[in-house]
Amino acid sequence: MSSPSTLVPALTAEAVAAAQRRTRGVLMAGQVLAGLGMGATLSIGAILAAEISGSPAFSGMAATAVTLGAALAAIPLARLARRAGRAPALATGALTAAVGAIVSMTAAGIQNFPLLLLGILLIGSGTAVNLQSRFAAVDLAAPATRGRDLSLVVWATTVGAVSGPNLIGPGETLGAYLGLPDLSGPFLFTVIAQSLAAVLYLVGLRPDPLRIAEAWRDEQARAAREHEQRSGVAAPVVADAVDDRPGIRLAMLSIALSHATMVAVMAMTPVHLTAHGASLVIVGFTISLHIAGMYALSPVFGILADRVGRRATVLMGQGMLAASLLMTGLGSESEGWVVAGLIFLGLGWSASTVAGSALLTESAAPDRRTIVQGRSDLVMSGSGAVGGALAGVVLAMLGYNGLSFVTMALVAIVVVALAITPRRAAVDSSV
Repeated sequence: MSSPSTLVPALTAEAVAAAQRRTRGVLMAGQVLAGLGMGATLSIGAILAAEISGSPAFSGMAATAVTLGAALAAIPLARLARRAGRAPALATGALTAAVGAIVSMTAAGIQNFPLLLLGILLIGSGTAVNLQSRFAAVDLAAPATRGRDLSLVVWATTVGAVSGPNLIGPGETLGAYLGLPDLSGPFLFTVIAQSLAAVLYLVGLRPDPLRIAEAWRDEQARAAREHEQRSGVAAPVVADAVDDRPGIRLAMLSIALSHATMVAVMAMTPVHLTAHGASLVIVGFTISLHIAGMYALSPVFGILADRVGRRATVLMGQGMLAASLLMTGLGSESEGWVVAGLIFLGLGWSASTVAGSALLTESAAPDRRTIVQGRSDLVMSGSGAVGGALAGVVLAMLGYNGLSFVTMALVAIVVVALAITPRRAAVDSSV
């Protein structure tokens, strides 16, 4: 196998910075495309699941299938990235989601519920691509701007997440014009958007950022050896040459439990609001504000993670999650407090996920980063699935306020972990 340095042109610090700007732009555009397709699909998936299965009780299976699909795709896509580069891995995940949309359209036509779940499961790989894109954004990022660069890619999700659900109507109109089965039209947008995203990754991420990062580290190591030979002074040990295992565990725990907290409360909020007489307009408005909280301010948290530190920003996120749970717990009978709580829930998730992802990246040795990142995405998606599943049980037993107070335990676990996990002595100073 060729050395990474043979796969990219000669590098300088300026060339690496230019490649990072290009990579960030491509990833942001890919997030917009993927979000447009996923937003329409997730909204219509629950409706289609209820119609084909014949019972509203199965409508939640669509969200479960997407989450499970993201979890199952995390490790394979990470391994593919390590072996072949970011572009093939991201493109493969996007094309898998496009195939899933075609399978779902077929299932709608023949009214086959298991086939529909399989299609939505495959669409979940698109979520895995969204998650891994944030890590691809920091392959070449300087340590001082890792949080910002990662958060900008997360922020780009806002466009698709907000606009995607509004494509259901046009999708149905287009589907009817083409003679497609009822409720299958919006899946066309997933096919188109994910296919375009795959092409964008394959064309735009050349040379591949992961290969450039490897070549740049090789170049730095070669320069260090030459300096040592000329001067007789041993080169300093690179800070990120080995895993910071406590840092990895802390980052994975913070990301996973923050995600579980968010999913558990968010998933049950529409159920709680409608049971207390709220209109669908209020429910939609609440979830929209929650999604805005998740993504719109992510660059702010990325900059904070760079300036005040990853751990401090994760702690800030946990504070916002705790405030959210107090609002929804103590103010569960007030629509205003629930709306405010959902906004803070999104903000807390954003701060913890952005800063936790930056911490995870710099805590893992370069030759193991993609695998560690894949494992984190697997645990994150799995935690969200478990949190969503158990939330319904807790809601039935203890009510919405009880769910909020029980979920507070997850926040407490992260705060304790932050307090007892030792800091890495060395400061990472390389890409």
